[in-house]
Amino acid sequence: MTITQAVLSFAVVAGLLTLVPGIDTALVLRSSLTRSRRYAFATALGISTGAMVWGVAAAVGVSALLAASEFAYRALTLAGAAYMVWLGASLLWKSWKSGPAAAAATLAATAKAAPGGGRELLQGWLTGTGTNLLNPKVGVFYIATIPQFIPQGSSPLMMGVLLAGVHCVLTMLWFAGLIFGAGYASRWLSGPRSVRVIDRVTGTVLVGFGLKLALEPRH
Repeated sequence: MTITQAVLSFAVVAGLLTLVPGIDTALVLRSSLTRSRRYAFATALGISTGAMVWGVAAAVGVSALLAASEFAYRALTLAGAAYMVWLGASLLWKSWKSGPAAAAATLAATAKAAPGGGRELLQGWLTGTGTNLLNPKVGVFYIATIPQFIPQGSSPLMMGVLLAGVHCVLTMLWFAGLIFGAGYASRWLSGPRSVRVIDRVTGTVLVGFGLKLALEPRH
């Protein structure tokens, strides 16, 4: 796998996960609707800062393990593949089992659970950063995925920064769309049918990518 292939493959996974509504999306959406556009962008930047920290930590922390043995590399690969399959299967299961009322209730609960903040830009940035750093799902995602996209011979630190940077760019683009079109975005996100479609598409891609990762030999 070349660096270009690694970046493009990771961008697909990160981009799909960015579109799945979660606490970060709810936080930015609430900031844009109840506070100001500047505050919402500060919050989004804080979330991206937390993602960058997670990405670098994941890449550097597993570099020695990856270089140690083929067994360690394979074990980590299977762990990452299992995580992707589990996440994708969970999305598919939720989309088929949850009816419109359940999907709407879940979105409403997520939005209410999103933490608030003050008016100052620094406080918005700290709120976004703290929310992402304290979210274990973000750390699990990076630890399970980033090592799989580090080509042999490349610097783990460089790739960690590069891949986390790609995720941050995609995240900021998505958040910018939410902030500038908050009214439309909130109506779209609250539609149970749209949520189910996103879950099914994302779940299918993640399951397929995880299976491909598990079956792909190390080059």
